[in-house]
Amino acid sequence: MRLISICPSNTELLAYLEMLDHLVAVDNYSDWPPSITHLPRVGPDLHIDMDKVEALKPDLVLASLSVPGMERNIAELQKRNIPHLVFAPNSLEDIANDLLLLGEALGQKAKASEVVHRYRSFIEQYRQLADIVAQPAKLYWEWWPKPIFTPGKTNWLSEISQLAGGSNIFADIPQANVQTDWDEVVKRNPSHICLVWVGVQTKKMNKEAVKQRLEAENVDAIRTDRIYILEESLYCRPSPRLLAGLQKLAALLHPSVFPPDDGQDPLLTK
Repeated sequence: MRLISICPSNTELLAYLEMLDHLVAVDNYSDWPPSITHLPRVGPDLHIDMDKVEALKPDLVLASLSVPGMERNIAELQKRNIPHLVFAPNSLEDIANDLLLLGEALGQKAKASEVVHRYRSFIEQYRQLADIVAQPAKLYWEWWPKPIFTPGKTNWLSEISQLAGGSNIFADIPQANVQTDWDEVVKRNPSHICLVWVGVQTKKMNKEAVKQRLEAENVDAIRTDRIYILEESLYCRPSPRLLAGLQKLAALLHPSVFPPDDGQDPLLTK
């Protein structure tokens, strides 16, 4: 089967199903696992070159609606009658269901069920540990600084926050993506700040810039220097790799409650 993935999270779904050998091309941003780096690229996820996609004669294209603007890709796939699957997950359970759907479509139903069982078991393990955290952390996630974008209630990062022994300070807003301002962040006074700027490498991010913002001295996270620069790839892509991000975050927030982060993917090593 000839597969094309036009979104990094979908490429990662294939990795967990051990179906990477069937990939004939990926989008420009797919970078995990390293074994896919040699594959032809069909453009950035918001501007896929559909002529290239069509020329490769795929049996199935894995598309997504995880980022606003991806609707154009779906419309073009439909227009050209290219077989495709579309994923639009917001929650951790949505990701599990996407794995099962993809497994069924690719004839890998048993493998998908096995991965999903381990995935759900890991989540339950962390849910039980989070229940014994005495002082949950108040987390502010920053996807982008100007203007500020942050996850709301229906994004998986609100779940990740809870499973790591904390809460997303914007979880009261019933949407996945929230545009707000720094004044509102100051009012909500997070105890920890998680910087995951979309499309920016961690080495190019500077937490000192956050400390220079207006009224920074009134924010607990800044006073106590609990500002974390985190990998976008472990927190902003709807794939099982989010559990590696959860493992890292939980160990940072509550090292006396959660296991230490060994840097390994919990679904691939345990």
